Amino acid sequence: MKKLIIILMALIAYSTQVLADKVSFTASAPDVVVVGDQFRLSYTVTTQKVKDFRTPSIKGFDVLMGPSRSQQSNTQIVNGNVTSSSSITFTYILMANNAGEYTIPGASIVADGDQMISNSVKIKVLPQDQGGNNGQSNSSSSSTHSSSSTGVSNQDLFITASASKTNVYEQEAFVLTYKIYTRESNLQLNNAKLPDFKGFHSQEIEMTTNARWTPEHYQGRNYYTTVYRQFVLFPQQSGKLYIDPAQFQMTVGKPVQSDDPFDAFFNGGSNVIEIKKSISTPKIAINVNPLPAGKPTDFSGGVGEFNISSSINNKELKTNDAITIKLVISGTGNLKLISNPEIKFPDDFEVYDPKVDNQVRLTREGLTGNKVIEYLAIPRHAGTYKIPGVSFSYFDIRSKSYKTLKTEEYVISVEKGTGNADQVIANFTNKEDLKVLGEDIRYIKQNEVTLQTKGSFFYGSMTYWLFYIIPALAFIIFFIIYRKQAAENANVAKMRTKKANKVAIKRMKLAGKLLSENKKDAFYDEVLKALWGYISDKLNIPVSRLSKDNIEEKLKNHGVNEELIKEFLNALNDCEFARFAPGDENQAMDKVYSSSIEVISKMENSIKH
Repeated sequence: MKKLIIILMALIAYSTQVLADKVSFTASAPDVVVVGDQFRLSYTVTTQKVKDFRTPSIKGFDVLMGPSRSQQSNTQIVNGNVTSSSSITFTYILMANNAGEYTIPGASIVADGDQMISNSVKIKVLPQDQGGNNGQSNSSSSSTHSSSSTGVSNQDLFITASASKTNVYEQEAFVLTYKIYTRESNLQLNNAKLPDFKGFHSQEIEMTTNARWTPEHYQGRNYYTTVYRQFVLFPQQSGKLYIDPAQFQMTVGKPVQSDDPFDAFFNGGSNVIEIKKSISTPKIAINVNPLPAGKPTDFSGGVGEFNISSSINNKELKTNDAITIKLVISGTGNLKLISNPEIKFPDDFEVYDPKVDNQVRLTREGLTGNKVIEYLAIPRHAGTYKIPGVSFSYFDIRSKSYKTLKTEEYVISVEKGTGNADQVIANFTNKEDLKVLGEDIRYIKQNEVTLQTKGSFFYGSMTYWLFYIIPALAFIIFFIIYRKQAAENANVAKMRTKKANKVAIKRMKLAGKLLSENKKDAFYDEVLKALWGYISDKLNIPVSRLSKDNIEEKLKNHGVNEELIKEFLNALNDCEFARFAPGDENQAMDKVYSSSIEVISKMENSIKH
């Protein structure tokens, strides 16, 4: 029995040794303290075999006590698995003397026979609170509630709205931050109403679920602060734009001294009353400069820092085979708002709408990542073709100038393939799914032949002549229709114009499906494609050459009245802004969907060719 116990203890000790974590030596201290505060500086090593602990020189702080040494050990057995931990902690009590930022170097120790050095710690020391009413009234809160013994003053609780830049170019990204400052410990946010960011394209920066409160010295006083919301804004027009005030409703639990002896005995002599407080942020003015004159002809609206590359899936193919060219625009800026560059395929290539994949993440400088655009085309005739490189121009924020990048050109060889152009059909809803119609072998029909006696056949009769006349007339009619259809098909512009409404309706049907599935981003993308694609097809102008600046002139030239043009531009703006506007998302999506269908219907009856 004793041998069994000894073996079991040996196994436990062995398991403990095997599962023990690697020895670590770390230092810890508060990130922020105030002048005059006392705090702990601790060094912890995860083993008890230590010697020769040496602390570095501690500058900027008074050492009130230390180092004191404490030991900890713990062993757990869970489902037969043994885990063990042990550590020694050396602790100092320090006091901050002067405001500033200080770094305490790492300490050294010999642990398990190895020399180890801990991490360094950085400590920010805030000035002492000036207290009382010495600080100026905070202009960030326009609320004017009076302060009393049972109230909350504007100096004790307020919210700021700050822009990282107030002088920017059109489409240049900047960050808007809402930050809460409080000296109250019991605080609750009941309701917040943010502005609609009119004139801006906005995207919210994702925040952690739990707010992290940190001390901060602001206008002579110390507060606990946290960032409430952050947005990256892209101004969509030049001039002076305003960010309207945000409205907040908050509740503060404030202790009030009680004269009731029972409260004094049971509740420590105080009650907590709830105080409602309304707060509004100031109105922020943003000066948006127009992009400089001299825009390149191929400028696609990009503002930031970008690169572009291209690739092709095949340079040797046969007629009616698909070819794909992929463009990748990478960098930081307004990636999602950049128009697709135009690839000039040969005239007898059948070209389909590009497929766009935005692989981006939101940063303080804008959207960072890649915009991948795939262009699909089908050659209809054999030969050698040259596809010129793509020219991509953007406005560089750092150099404050336009830059133009070009991709390589491709030479492709097309051989004669089987089938013909009529055998390839496309789904014009997304213009991606292609298929070839089946080709069937027709067999000779074998039937018994009944011979007729000479002279009994209908030669020379009316029926005989009708057998010749009817096919001849049918052939002539078919030939005329075929020639007319071929001429229309050859006129790509006319075909696009003719099918513009049909393509837009299919896209809006898909948008309706996304609406019912509550897929917000995909819905707005599809509506925008329908609106821009309809005008592009109807006017026979590539989408890359259309903008809100020139679309009004183009539509006027085609006989569209100013009121309908304004309605169409409003539909575009509503679709862009509704995606990020606060409020009822379903109601906003329904409104965008109905207004887009209505304006397309009106435009169909107004555009003249």
